[in-house]
Amino acid sequence: MRYLLKYAKTTAFLSGTVTVAAFAPYYFLPAAVGGFSVLLYLLLTAKSYKEAFVRGYVFGFAHFAFGFSWIGRALLIEPEKFGWLYPVVLAASGGFFGLFFALPAMMSFCGRSPLRKWIIFCAATVVLEWVRSFLFTGFPWNLTGYMLAGSNEMIQAAAFGGTYLLSLLVLLGCSAGGLWVYDRRKKVLFLIVCGLVLVVGVLWGGGRLRLAVHQEEESGIWVRIVQPSIPQKMKWDKEARENNFQTHLKLSAAEGKSKPDIIVWGETASPFMLDVDEEHRLQAAGIIPAGAYLAAGMITYQPAGDWYVPHNSMVVLDDDGRVAAMYHKSHLVPFGEYIPLREYLPDFVRPVANAIGTFGRGAGPEKISLPGLPSFGGIICYEAIFPHQVVNEQKRPEFLINLTNDGWYGNSAGPYQHWVAVRLRAVEEGITIIRAANNGISGVITAYGRERGVLPLNYEGFVDVCLNKPLADATFYSRTGNILILTFCLILLFLGSISRK
Repeated sequence: MRYLLKYAKTTAFLSGTVTVAAFAPYYFLPAAVGGFSVLLYLLLTAKSYKEAFVRGYVFGFAHFAFGFSWIGRALLIEPEKFGWLYPVVLAASGGFFGLFFALPAMMSFCGRSPLRKWIIFCAATVVLEWVRSFLFTGFPWNLTGYMLAGSNEMIQAAAFGGTYLLSLLVLLGCSAGGLWVYDRRKKVLFLIVCGLVLVVGVLWGGGRLRLAVHQEEESGIWVRIVQPSIPQKMKWDKEARENNFQTHLKLSAAEGKSKPDIIVWGETASPFMLDVDEEHRLQAAGIIPAGAYLAAGMITYQPAGDWYVPHNSMVVLDDDGRVAAMYHKSHLVPFGEYIPLREYLPDFVRPVANAIGTFGRGAGPEKISLPGLPSFGGIICYEAIFPHQVVNEQKRPEFLINLTNDGWYGNSAGPYQHWVAVRLRAVEEGITIIRAANNGISGVITAYGRERGVLPLNYEGFVDVCLNKPLADATFYSRTGNILILTFCLILLFLGSISRK
C-alpha cells in the first residue's frame, strides 16, 4: 500500500478514471468498487484538510473529465471551426466538477475515526450531487446512482428515495473496501460484508418483488415513435431540409402494427415552423390518422414586446392540421441555448458564443389534455436529467413525451447515459415516458423502468407501442421529493462530525 500513498495523486487520477466504466453503456460495477475504495483509503490516510482536498480533487477531475468527454463531441460536427476547443472542454469539465468530490473529501477530515470519515464523505458527496442539480442552472449528469441502471431490479428503490438514495447506497457500498484496507480487523470485515449483503439483498430482492407484483396492463393507446437518424451535419443544411422533412413523413405514414393515436417526432425534427408554415403543416396533417395527433419538435418564435423570441418547442397538430397544443422548453442548456454572462466572455471564445442564440424559456412542466388521449406532459432533451422536476405535481399528467436529439454526440456514451437518466425519471415519478430521439435511443419506458419498443442508436425507422395504463397513485418519491434523503444525509454529517460513539 505504500506505493498508493507514494504516488497518491496518480493513484487518485487513475481511480477516478476507472469509475467511469460503471456508467452506461458498460455498467461495470466492480470498477466503482475499486475506484471508490482506493479513494476512501487515500482520504483515510490524508494528514491534513489540504491533502484530502487535493486527493479528492484529482479523483474528481478524472472522473468528470472522462465521464463527460462525450460533451466535446458536439464541437467535432464542425472540427475546422471548433475542434481546437475539445481539450478545453475536457479540462473545464474536470476542473469545475472535480470540486464536487474535493469538497466532500476535505469535509471527511472532520471525522474523528475512519468510520466517521467514511460516512461523512459519502453523505457529503450526495448533498453535493443535489447542489449540482441547480448550481449555475444545474447539470446533474452521471449521478452516482446511475451506476445501478444495468439492473432494472436495483433501480426500483428510486420510487421511494429517488436517484440520490441510490447514490448514497452506491457510495457506501463501493467505497467500503477502502475502510477494510485501512483497518483490517476481522470485526470490520464482518460488518462490511454483512452491510453489503443486507443492502444488495434489499435493493435487488425488493426490486424484483416490486416488478413481480406489478404487471402492467396495456391501455389501448398506440404511439408511433419516428427515428430518422439524420446526420447532425445535414440536419440544418438548407438543401437537405425538404428531404429531411419528407423522411419524417414517409416513416410516419408507413404500414405498422396498429393505427397510432399519436405520432412522435424528436427534438427540432421539423426544419419548418409548422405553426405558421401552412404548406408543410398540411403535408404533416396528411399523415395523421383520423382522430390522432402528431407531436413534433421544432423552433417556434413567440412574441415578446416588439420582437419575437425563439423557443425550443413541441407542437401538437391534430388530423386537420390545427395546432392543438404547444409546449416550450423551460430548462435551457447553458452554452448551448444561451450563454451565461455573454458580455463578459473573453475575445477568444467569441466565435463560439456568436454561434449560439438566446432562446426564450417556457413556463415549466405542464399538463396537456386533448380529446381521445390520456393527459400528457412534455420534456425536451436537457430537462429530462433533473430529478423531481419533470412533472407538474399539482396537475399530474398520465404520461410524458421526451423529445431529444443526441446526434451531436455521435457514437459516444452520451446517448446511452441520457437514456438512463430518462429511465430513472420514469421510476422516480411512476410515469410512462415516450422518448423520441433523432438518431436514438428511442422507445417507451414504463412507470417501472421497463423498456419497450427500443430503437437502437443510429437506426432509421419507427416503432409502434401500446402504452401501459398509468399507476393509480404517484410514487412516494414523487410526493415527497428529495427532502427525506437530504435530511438523512445532513443527519449523518452532523453525527459523523460531533458524535463520540
